[in-house]
Amino acid sequence: MPSDHTDDLRLAHVLADDADSLTMDRFKALDLHVVTKPDLTPVSDADTLVEEVLRSSLSRTRPRDAVVGEESGASGWGPRRWVIDPIDGTKSYIRGVPVWATLIGLMVEDEVVAGVVSAPAIGRRWWASKGRGAWSGKSLSAARPCRVSDVSGLEDASLSYSSLSGWVDHGRLDEFLALVRRCWRSRAYGDFWSYMLVAEGAVDIATEPSLQLHDMAALAVIVSEAGGRFTDLTGTPGPAGANALATNGRLHDQALALIGELPAGSDDTPV
Repeated sequence: MPSDHTDDLRLAHVLADDADSLTMDRFKALDLHVVTKPDLTPVSDADTLVEEVLRSSLSRTRPRDAVVGEESGASGWGPRRWVIDPIDGTKSYIRGVPVWATLIGLMVEDEVVAGVVSAPAIGRRWWASKGRGAWSGKSLSAARPCRVSDVSGLEDASLSYSSLSGWVDHGRLDEFLALVRRCWRSRAYGDFWSYMLVAEGAVDIATEPSLQLHDMAALAVIVSEAGGRFTDLTGTPGPAGANALATNGRLHDQALALIGELPAGSDDTPV
């Protein structure tokens, strides 16, 4: 039997409820304060507030667990780590676009065992725990299962991404465009939304060339529990790499053949 992380998942929902209240209160606020971080990405006062509140809650409810957050880095130690992105899609958030979410994942050692993605401005939430499937709905009591598509050929596949600029910056635009040309349809839904659409079976492939653990932890377990595959561009499973490829599973190797990168130190070429 899979390990039971029911209590952890319920806690993640409580944390997401708190985050939703805070983010919606500041969404489109006239006094929203935004600064540019050293990596040249924006951060709002809502980002920092949500992470502070969630860290405070976890310090009371799970004092032995570590926390990894986008804004304040890592704190604590031990095999259990809560991985938090207070607002995934900050650029959308500060411009008044409603497609953004709070991402909350729990890792035990190097495996994500539970995750919640909450997008209150569009009234959607997704969650999963290891071995117990992926779900979508407004609450635990009003949920429906998520399942990836059964599309098996790139010519019938729908691809979602965030932007072309990242592929340009990493010198892999040609490889990405080769994948786009092979697919039936491509749209830039972007950020968490691309991956949740894969989990729901509405999109078949989602990929980004540069991500961090907080961007991916919650997404990875939801896609995997929905029957899909989540790897980096070397094909290594999980959210520990520097980028992501999520598919319905059937299309994964075909996509990797076009945009995959080799593990460090390898002299071979992808096949």
